[in-house]
Amino acid sequence: MTLDSLINDLAAARHLSDEQARLAVQEIIDENVPAALKADFLCRLALKGETVGEIAAFAKALREKAIQPPLDPAWRDAHEILDVCGTGGDRLNTFNISTTVAIICAAAGVPVAKHGNRAITSQAGSADVLEALGVNIHLPPAEAARSLQERNFAFFFAPSYHPAFKHIGPARKLCADRGQRTIFNFLGPLLNPARPSAQLVGVPRPELCEPLAQVLQSLGARRGMVVSGRVQSPKPKAQSPNDTIPHLDELSTLGENTVAEFYQARGFASSVLDPGHFPLQPATLADLAGGSRDANAEIVRRILRGDDRGPKREAVLLNTAAGLFVANRSRSLAEGWQLAAELIDNGHVAKKLSELAN
Repeated sequence: MTLDSLINDLAAARHLSDEQARLAVQEIIDENVPAALKADFLCRLALKGETVGEIAAFAKALREKAIQPPLDPAWRDAHEILDVCGTGGDRLNTFNISTTVAIICAAAGVPVAKHGNRAITSQAGSADVLEALGVNIHLPPAEAARSLQERNFAFFFAPSYHPAFKHIGPARKLCADRGQRTIFNFLGPLLNPARPSAQLVGVPRPELCEPLAQVLQSLGARRGMVVSGRVQSPKPKAQSPNDTIPHLDELSTLGENTVAEFYQARGFASSVLDPGHFPLQPATLADLAGGSRDANAEIVRRILRGDDRGPKREAVLLNTAAGLFVANRSRSLAEGWQLAAELIDNGHVAKKLSELAN
């Protein structure tokens, strides 16, 4: 089998070509290939370290297998379609910040194609919370496309659009049992079947920001920002910031943020964003904690109604500011923050949530 020979190449620290990655995907989604062999390949690839080219090649091959919603080409060309999501994996048990941001951006007139799943590393995934909020997460592709075009929001439930993934799960579980993450930990935000032109992506390790931004641009996104938000450590000194200081797969109000961004065909800009430039209350990670799907849904409702004016709202405003900027709806993060706050306070966002729940 192809995977056998590729495992030997990876063991010798040789990177995969685009064609080898495509062949590997073919075997990984083949139900006749043993799960243990798939797991051996995925673990070996992770141990070697995935390159930007390998991640992009895997994403391209898997996107070709996805079911695509029938969006009108002329409408697509006239709009920036936004997705806001994290790769997951920070295991910090925050509430659903990206999902809250997506609804506010939709209320601001930005078409938001939210791609997501049920909980994997958290108590409540985007699908769980939207379902608890009354949003239909199982719209057929044509209805989802119509919702995106007419209501500026559609949810694309990953299992419904990626049928090939049903033969990957057992191998991923074997890898997890070995304590090994895989390339699939990076791929979720890259496989949105609506092919968004603008993306705000969160990653749990700052060193992933620039590589993932490079992948996004290679996949055809026009505008992108990849972020990793530091959570201040209670310890005064840490041996390695990446090892001992936790990072959110969101922009953080609790510490500095690593940012990699690109706009149109221009190159990358890497920077550090200090949340201290925004009007923040003192907060800790506990102030951003989430819970069950129903508990998180109530948190989202309170923020969107304007009832919650504490640290949770501020985390949402910061990330919404970035989403609106990436979608070219605001000219700066400060302007995006102000717009998001106004839309919440004047009831426009609550009205949008009510519309989406009908």
